[in-house]
Amino acid sequence: MELYSPVTIRDIRQRYDFQLSKSLGQNFITDRNIIDKIIEGAGIGSGDLVIEIGPGIGVLTAAAAEKAAKVVAIEIDSKLIPILGETLCGYENIEVIHADVLKTDLNGIIRSQREAGNFAGAVRIIGNLPYYITTPIIMQILENGVKAGSLTVMMQKEVADRIKAGPGSKTYGAISVAAQYYCEIRQVTTVPKEVFVPQPKVDSAVLHFEIREEKPVELASEKVFFACIKAGFGKRRKTLLNSLDGVCGIGRKEIKDILGEAGIDASRRAETLGIDEFAAIANAVAERTVRQETTE
Repeated sequence: MELYSPVTIRDIRQRYDFQLSKSLGQNFITDRNIIDKIIEGAGIGSGDLVIEIGPGIGVLTAAAAEKAAKVVAIEIDSKLIPILGETLCGYENIEVIHADVLKTDLNGIIRSQREAGNFAGAVRIIGNLPYYITTPIIMQILENGVKAGSLTVMMQKEVADRIKAGPGSKTYGAISVAAQYYCEIRQVTTVPKEVFVPQPKVDSAVLHFEIREEKPVELASEKVFFACIKAGFGKRRKTLLNSLDGVCGIGRKEIKDILGEAGIDASRRAETLGIDEFAAIANAVAERTVRQETTE
């Protein structure tokens, strides 16, 4: 059964009286070449565990199962569970979980699968992510320290452009710095809107996130680092002197001193800073914060 075939998709929808949900961002891939590129881009090995977010009718799931030792697919839509039971019945190494990935203990799944001897290699997370919740899913996985080697996910091209953007770009923002702090990122492929059912209004892109074993900068406090990033981009039209004023309780005068010590012009804007420069500012802010706490 070619699950990516529009004819197959139409047949399944009719037999199960399945209505695609806009609220869940359900768009099914109909191009085998794109499926192959995602699987190849994920770097799945024969001993690996694949965790798939939002399997839909099982197109990527089946392709991943042909490469991996085990696939665990997490699907939020209860109406898709019986469909997946049919489309994936020929694979003994697939397990489907009916759950919201944002409320799922992924490390718990990884631990139980390894203890059961279902895989001995790396953990690869894949998925065709709903546009409206792409960033929360990615950041929750990264911030929660999920024990995975990589994520390979499809998303709206505009979001992908923001995530992989560099300093000085109009699309460079807080999500760019955060994602690049946790991962090395490369684009696998672009995906035209015409290869989906139903057809969305915009094109997509597939990004591969190789999770770093060592972070690119040393930080006194990740909390302060991300607070500085949020403050800087929260007022991105303003200079650093103005946008960072008040961050972590540090006033304008001290912010000016901190920027001077870091060798950063106070008239610059957040969109021009690299990760190392944000780290220099954050470490100085963290030092001042500790100093304030000890003198109070």
